[in-house]
Amino acid sequence: MTQTVRNVVIILALAAVVALVPGGSNGSEAILQTLVVVMLGSLAYLAVRLYRERRTDLYSLGDRNRAVLYASLGLGTITLVGTDRMWDTGAGSIAWLALIAIAVFGVYHVFRSARQY
Repeated sequence: MTQTVRNVVIILALAAVVALVPGGSNGSEAILQTLVVVMLGSLAYLAVRLYRERRTDLYSLGDRNRAVLYASLGLGTITLVGTDRMWDTGAGSIAWLALIAIAVFGVYHVFRSARQY
């Protein structure tokens, strides 16, 4: 019960900053950006941790499959980052779907080849 009350008080305090303090919208933007940086840092930490735990598995894929995996992950990341711009036009939407499909197929191909004997 105490944790719930604490969380509600935190939310009310943040709402008060936005509503009552002059320049509250700047305060809310600062809080949002801080949360985004913390989230991205957590994702980066997770990626490093997963890489360290599965390094042997990645190296056992071989150079070709490892390159396909990294290229597919990079392509998917870049495509997701450009989603807003690509969805503005019809051709961009089709290209977005094609690029995501290629990235997913690359990861699927590496997964299938890693599972074969």
